Amino acid sequence: MPNQATATARALQPELVGRLAKFFPQATPVRIPIRLSRTDGKEKYSIEETVIEFGTACEVLFALDSPVEFADRVLLESKDGSLRIEASVVAVQYHPNRTVVAARFLRNVPNWIVKP
Repeated sequence: MPNQATATARALQPELVGRLAKFFPQATPVRIPIRLSRTDGKEKYSIEETVIEFGTACEVLFALDSPVEFADRVLLESKDGSLRIEASVVAVQYHPNRTVVAARFLRNVPNWIVKP
């Protein structure tokens, strides 16, 4: 049964992130696999893989297995290396076994998300 509960939590991930995305009117659905690390600006800690579910020109929204707090700094790295940027957590929603997060880039990332 534990695997079934995990599969259910993963299946609900886009829906959970979508609820937070309603607070970001410019958010566009995307599916970008990333590695996420906590950082203090010098060192990286606790790497977790996840998927950016929504993005704006300045923010990304995703779900995590581990908790994070408002204002935590994170390093986002796409698997293909096209995105490597530090961001600050600007919104958090806690759900059983999942944390939904919005993080704002700490510097400008031109054209990282292109709208049709």
